[in-house]
Amino acid sequence: MIRRLAIVTTHPVQYQACWYRALASYSGLEPEVFFCHRASARDQAAAGFGVEFEWDTPLLDGYSFRFLNNVAKRPSSCTFLGTDTPEIWKVLREERCDAVLVSGWHYKSAWQAMFSAWRSGIPVIIRGDSHLHTKRSYAKLLAKKVAYRAVIPRFDACLAVGSWSRDYFLQYGARPQRIFTVPHCVDEAIFNGDCDSAKASRKDWRLQFGLSDAQCLFLFSGKLTSTKRPLDFIAALTLAYQQGAPVAGVIVGDGPLRSTCERSAQQASVPIYFTGFLNQSKIRQVYAACDVLVLPSDGETWGLVVNEAMTAGRPCIVSDRVGAGPDLIEAGLTGDIFERGNIPALAQLLRRYAENLNNTRNMKAAVTEKIKAFSVKSAVEGTKQAVEAVCCR
Repeated sequence: MIRRLAIVTTHPVQYQACWYRALASYSGLEPEVFFCHRASARDQAAAGFGVEFEWDTPLLDGYSFRFLNNVAKRPSSCTFLGTDTPEIWKVLREERCDAVLVSGWHYKSAWQAMFSAWRSGIPVIIRGDSHLHTKRSYAKLLAKKVAYRAVIPRFDACLAVGSWSRDYFLQYGARPQRIFTVPHCVDEAIFNGDCDSAKASRKDWRLQFGLSDAQCLFLFSGKLTSTKRPLDFIAALTLAYQQGAPVAGVIVGDGPLRSTCERSAQQASVPIYFTGFLNQSKIRQVYAACDVLVLPSDGETWGLVVNEAMTAGRPCIVSDRVGAGPDLIEAGLTGDIFERGNIPALAQLLRRYAENLNNTRNMKAAVTEKIKAFSVKSAVEGTKQAVEAVCCR
């Protein structure tokens, strides 16, 4: 039996397109994605990327989709009131869906979709990556406890992206048998493959910055904002460099802290290079050239750059506030986890990876094995199980 699945989400996202295409190719599902906002190049800059751009890989190919009419006064995918799509109730009724999958609940349209589905008797599936390790005030925690414990048990299925996400659903009253794992994933066609086989590309990329193959190249990839803590990356790399470790760094991304980061790197005289924002078709070259990804963030619900790096075979060093850490990082095998903000601890890890470069590069096999469970195929399988469960129920 073919199940008709409506997927409601804010806007086309580069990480979700591969999941939608894979769902559409599965013979047992007939998904249609409903976008609540059409993001512009200006919207991307406002979201923290720092520059206006359009993604250079297809985000709308290979699956059925529709843009809903967003009547918000200030349309945006970054604010709760930025999406207002009252037509969703009519759409869900006319489409005769077997289930509705809502991606997140941080925007008004998500709640419109959920209440519309409940009113029409359509099972609601929620997917989220929130976790319990984000600092909140006592008042906010109390408000969430009251509100979420009234709503989350009503969901017919909860799709957790990892262990922290599963704990979150359980904390707010979801029944264990209604939680399914649908991991975060990236497009393997872009990031997969043997990066090390492209030795000419790797060598050329390093040569343009005057880097030798004997240097351990650490990568920071993300928006240059205070939450991502790029200055911690620079400070730790500087400390490791001053202690004699053969390290170098590359920072991919843009944002409000870029000029501050550039000044900090220049004053430290450490070999750190800034590429600015790189689109999807360009970023793979950097993964081929680097040895280790570093994500020192103050808070990440997940951190999909970790998936990108590991799909390319690169180990990752992440802070203990990164949601992907407990699921993807095995100390000394696929990377390491350090205390957020502890620059000496991060510098010590950078030294260890740089001074044992052969071991670092040999971590690729374990990294590649670990990321297999976080594939597009795994995400489709989890989604399929959840849809069948709610329809049969």
